[in-house]
Amino acid sequence: MDYDVLIIGAGPAGYVAAIRAGQVGLKTAIVEQKYMGGMCLNWGCIPTKALLESAKVFVKTKHVDEFGVDGIDAAKLSFNWNKAKARSTRITKKLSAGVNFLLKKNGVELITGSARLGADHTVYVEDKKLTASHIIVATGSKPKKLDDTLSNAPVVEMEHLFTLDAIPENVVVTGNHVSAVEIAQFFNMIDRKVTLIANSSYYLDGLDEFLIAYINKKLKSEKIDILQDTYPVKFEDGALFVGNDKVRCDLLVNCNSRKAIIPESETPFQLTERGFIKTDDHFGTNIKGVYAIGDVCGKSFVAHVASAQGIHVINTIKGILSGFNGAMYPINMYTQPEIAQIGMTEQEIKAEGTEYKISEFPLSINGKAMIEGNTDGFVRMLSDKKYGQVLGVQIVAANATDMIAEAAAFMSIEGTVYDVAMTIHAHPTVSEIFMEAGFDAVDKAIHK
Repeated sequence: MDYDVLIIGAGPAGYVAAIRAGQVGLKTAIVEQKYMGGMCLNWGCIPTKALLESAKVFVKTKHVDEFGVDGIDAAKLSFNWNKAKARSTRITKKLSAGVNFLLKKNGVELITGSARLGADHTVYVEDKKLTASHIIVATGSKPKKLDDTLSNAPVVEMEHLFTLDAIPENVVVTGNHVSAVEIAQFFNMIDRKVTLIANSSYYLDGLDEFLIAYINKKLKSEKIDILQDTYPVKFEDGALFVGNDKVRCDLLVNCNSRKAIIPESETPFQLTERGFIKTDDHFGTNIKGVYAIGDVCGKSFVAHVASAQGIHVINTIKGILSGFNGAMYPINMYTQPEIAQIGMTEQEIKAEGTEYKISEFPLSINGKAMIEGNTDGFVRMLSDKKYGQVLGVQIVAANATDMIAEAAAFMSIEGTVYDVAMTIHAHPTVSEIFMEAGFDAVDKAIHK
């Protein structure tokens, strides 16, 4: 065999698996056709969050007089798309170089090209034949194409968003997942007229209904129009026809549901009903010695889970067998304010028949939140009534995507509301809301 492990795809699933494989002494190669770092690093997680941060600074700058900063005329402020885009690109290039460095540091061979699977542990990259004891498919996914009836519409795929020289006035975003909401809010924050078309019943699937209601209320308060369970059917005279609605559209951003990118294989992969590669509990496919991780297996569409899957597969190859808890991972939204969730939703707890308690604490009475001017938000903790075990946590706050890690830590050891209440949090910090929610569940919040 040429390699112990050969990985197809260098996104967060593939490159993390490759680095880990190199660290544990496996002879490893990774095949990437075009984008080192995959969608996440090149036009997804990192670049779009950089754009969102620029937009958040733009919005906050309009109100700096409230913090005692004079001399800025809010009426003269404008968002420079090309400068924000250039900043995003610089960050991406720096991180991409870091990934390349880590691959080389850990002895991983990088092979550029398109891969297809042969028989008996073979992989062909263009006209080169390679063999490996273990093959990992980490080719990711992409938004489903829009219907041919919209072929004349001004459509841009997320992959090509950064090629635009300017952002027009009327933007329509179509999609159901968190990324669609994020990008819709981004365009709104830079003063564009935005319509979000959630084109199926899977709108924000996986989020607690309480959070979905909050998000919809927030978007509507920002004058973002939301059209749910509908789909654009044609584009004519600068407008999209969506059910009975006619929406002005200068740009249509496709954030549709994901479609697996499945490499050509001499032995066909078994697929799920939704068209993703079917895998077992350790991400093994129907082809012996071949694994599938990340978006391509359809078990999750977030980078941190893809990376965790990659590490899990390398551990499995090394004989370290353990379960993979795919339910215990954070769902993050980099909106304004940020939103994060981990564990069970209220609907899932009800379906199980478990008696539960909800404890909440608002940011509006948190000292640090007041200091920062970020009082929109709350922590919402769901716990088992019998033992007090924390079953789920939902946060809306400026740094919710960072704060959720604390919930992940105490939930990973089956922590209770008593543990949360008795954990001493520094003052003043926004994280004090965890302690308050803990006390609220035990008896009464201190500052409520």
